[in-house]
Amino acid sequence: MNAALHHSEALQHSADTACARLAPTWPLDQFIAVNPYWGWLDKPFDEAAAELARMSGSLMWTPREHHLARWKAGDLRAEHLRAALASTATQAGATFTAEELIHALHVAAVLPSRLGLMTDLVDAQRDLTHHVVWRDFVTHQVSQHCAAHFDRHQAVWGASHAQGLYATWLEQMKRDRSASLLMSAADWSCRVNRLPTQPAELMAWAAHQLQVPPAAITNYFTALLLSVNGWASWCAYERWQVSLAGAQAAVPCESIGAVFDADALLNLLAIRLAWECLLLRDVPEDSLVAWRASLDRDTETPAPASHDARVDALLQRAAEFAYQAPLCRDLLQACQPADTGAAKFQAVFCIDVRSEVFRRALESTSAHIRTRGFAGFFGLPIAYRPLGCALVRPQLPGLLSASHEVTEVSDSPSLGEVLSRQRRRGLDLRARWREFRTGASSGFSFVETCGLFYGVKLLTQSLPNLGDPSPVEQIGLPGSRGAASWAAALAQEGSSLRPRWNSSPTPSEADMAAQCGLAANVLGAMGWNAATGQARLVLLAGHGSQSSNNAHAAGLDCGACGGQSGEVNARVLVGLLNDPQVRSSLAARGVVLTEQTQFVAGVHNTTTDEMTLHDLDLLPASHSANLVELTRHVAHAGHLARAERAEALGLRAEPENVARSADRLFRAIKARANDWAEVRPEWALANNAAFIVARRWRTQHLNLAGRAFLHDYDWQQDSQLTLLELIMTAPMVVANWINMQYHASTVDNARYGSGNKLLHNVVGGRLGVFEGNGGDLRIGLPWQSIHDGDQLRHTPLRLSVFIEAPQSSIDRVIAQHEVVRQLVENQWLHLFQIDPMRPEISQRQSSQPERGLWKACV
Repeated sequence: MNAALHHSEALQHSADTACARLAPTWPLDQFIAVNPYWGWLDKPFDEAAAELARMSGSLMWTPREHHLARWKAGDLRAEHLRAALASTATQAGATFTAEELIHALHVAAVLPSRLGLMTDLVDAQRDLTHHVVWRDFVTHQVSQHCAAHFDRHQAVWGASHAQGLYATWLEQMKRDRSASLLMSAADWSCRVNRLPTQPAELMAWAAHQLQVPPAAITNYFTALLLSVNGWASWCAYERWQVSLAGAQAAVPCESIGAVFDADALLNLLAIRLAWECLLLRDVPEDSLVAWRASLDRDTETPAPASHDARVDALLQRAAEFAYQAPLCRDLLQACQPADTGAAKFQAVFCIDVRSEVFRRALESTSAHIRTRGFAGFFGLPIAYRPLGCALVRPQLPGLLSASHEVTEVSDSPSLGEVLSRQRRRGLDLRARWREFRTGASSGFSFVETCGLFYGVKLLTQSLPNLGDPSPVEQIGLPGSRGAASWAAALAQEGSSLRPRWNSSPTPSEADMAAQCGLAANVLGAMGWNAATGQARLVLLAGHGSQSSNNAHAAGLDCGACGGQSGEVNARVLVGLLNDPQVRSSLAARGVVLTEQTQFVAGVHNTTTDEMTLHDLDLLPASHSANLVELTRHVAHAGHLARAERAEALGLRAEPENVARSADRLFRAIKARANDWAEVRPEWALANNAAFIVARRWRTQHLNLAGRAFLHDYDWQQDSQLTLLELIMTAPMVVANWINMQYHASTVDNARYGSGNKLLHNVVGGRLGVFEGNGGDLRIGLPWQSIHDGDQLRHTPLRLSVFIEAPQSSIDRVIAQHEVVRQLVENQWLHLFQIDPMRPEISQRQSSQPERGLWKACV
């Protein structure tokens, strides 16, 4: 192999490794939680924190002022500090005392020094009090180009997408004079014209020009991508979608009329590397020599975690002990209830932490109600296409790809065709209206002509209970104003549209086999069997949210449903399970659903704690009384859940008149949901901290304060470990994504959060937001989603996972799945085992395997 070829392959490997360190971010209309550190999973948490600090200045530890506040409140105590010290006693450098940690609570941590880039070296030579910062200028220019390149929805006049991201950027740069005019850069055109035209050629040329030490190239490339982390995350999303589709380079996306580009991230790296070369001539030679020497030093002897980082790691661990210790004790206080026979009602909820509050409230309304926790997409690998609409949206976790498409079905086929045509016509009118409103010739006349009409709309949205409760206006989509209007029209015809598995009234034998197989798998994954009993009514409760003027509205919806309401999944599964043909096929497989058991679909509005039940006209008359009773119970549960959440929203109940207080509280919460100026309609999954996989009686006696994901699991019914494997490789991973997104948005909102919601401007109609009119694409959660203006509402703790199963079973799953092993052994979460045979909880060890894999903690 010749040297040139070897050099090319080494560069490509470095580039691929750097790109793999970037986690994807989903678009606003599918805004799901993502672990932004996902690409660092192969490294221990502490080591990843040290490397990210060195490459980008990012901090992964809880701010000390938050620890100090908890210390003063008595939530963090000396015993927790000593426990943290004991857990690291055998690690090198763990020589601190509890007194030193207490002192550190009152001392600000020293921010780590970051690996320098050419932009930093140039800025070091400039008077930044009178000149624009090069780093900001480069970020802004790259960001504006990416916004134009990836936009498919917002701009009427867009950039050409015929070429790749780097090629279009290079063409733009040849015409761009902003660097010459704003930054006083000499000979700018000559510099740009020297750049190679292909990304691969650019990387090889840049490596030669910059003379980066070969062993340092991967980290250098990583630092470049992290300097434009927002757009790098978007490009990682494009690569992720191509990977899900199993394609090699590009995949057409019917839902957005775009093409996903697997090479976009490499192109972005080439752009950022090109900027380094453009600025190279402005850096003094002595600065370059010192810069290369620093890269060499880091490569030869990677810098250990600093003194402050080690202190912060111990404080973090102490805070996690403070949460885990009482929870472990409380879990062991549970008593298995006596068998009381089959319940009158059963309800299956999403494992979302907000469901814990509603489940507890619903169970308190009757001793005859049993609830279960299960993934909110109900195990359906589906995408949803509304009737008469080209849009297809995923209704499953971002880790998975849809294998089936569902649509809406009308009880009257002829009426369904009419409604389909009407809906297409309505969508077409909206498109024409948008073209008129945004057209160049309408830029000034539109405001004068239509401004008053928009003033009326703004006034309507400003008055309580009159605004549109829908997060977005979509014709005919469940949960929107359009859906309500269609429902009204259908009611007049005595029919309705319903999302269903397929639109054929006579499904083929293959379709029926697929439906039956899926239904059997879902029931099995839920733990549904003869031993659990069968209630007369079984509620499948998805969840969605309600807010107005909220770019991140999808982040309040069900992450397991792709950032959408769980309504479609619940209604589709109920349609399958109530279908006589499906039931007959299930019976042939040994899965018997008695005739008296009927399923009903519901949607829990997590903002207002209302529960809406769907397709009730399909229930048999024999269940009318049961339905009335269930409706009464869910309404009462809503009152209880609202009262519990009121204080966190700055509201309170009035004890002197319970009925009047409940009504006032409901109207106040509804007004918040409809208020276009409300920046905190709900707290969503803030303060999440635990994922508990066990039988419900293990947690039913506890008020978990909406901090725990609850997934029902009975190890005795899982001899093949099929369900445990499914839970640990899917819901547990999703819970980690949620937990780490909230963690990163809290500890480093500047890089992994989206900043101040009041300053947001939506980019490309759906791609993400700018904070203000420029800078990098902002990802993650707005500051208002984790902070109430006075204090943090999310305590950044790594997820504590509790599994009730034999240790050997858990170990088998860990050994078979690398991602699960990395999460556990590299301490991206804490794993506990609830012993099913005796009152003991053990934690799986990662740093001290010589002492045994498991250590009893209670």
